[in-house]
Amino acid sequence: MKKAKGQGQATARINTNISGRYLDKVKPTLLKEAAQAALDQQRVRGKVEITVAITGDAQLRALNLAFRKINKPTDVLSFGLEPAEETDLSEERHYLGDVIISYPMARAQAKARNHPVEAELQLLVVHGVLHLLGHDHYKPKEKAKMWKAQSIVVRKIGAAITAPSE
Repeated sequence: MKKAKGQGQATARINTNISGRYLDKVKPTLLKEAAQAALDQQRVRGKVEITVAITGDAQLRALNLAFRKINKPTDVLSFGLEPAEETDLSEERHYLGDVIISYPMARAQAKARNHPVEAELQLLVVHGVLHLLGHDHYKPKEKAKMWKAQSIVVRKIGAAITAPSE
């Protein structure tokens, strides 16, 4: 892994799981770069691991219904793991959770916002990682804090975002 500017060796393991029908449309390196940048911006230290999955609307709809009781697809869902009580994380890798993204939703949002789908995917990865790290956007103060962090990361990685997300 590359060293992050001003930091020691990056220790995040970022796995990607891209559904077969999207393999030729998604560059795993862009997803990993976005996830690592979000972890760096939030000053996550230690050995952590996350998975970023790209799939379709049907899977996001099923997950949204099962876990949020909302029967429609969404663009991104994050599933964080609760840390085990009294676990010494100093020697082992800590799994933070999964970020699952709907490629069709990302493509539609990118088109509506007039920027590349790659940039939208990066934005959604950053958004999902911030959720794994405890950020939320249900209250105005929380949303402002999350959107600021998101904006910093997206600018840092040079994602070609032309319109803010809601």
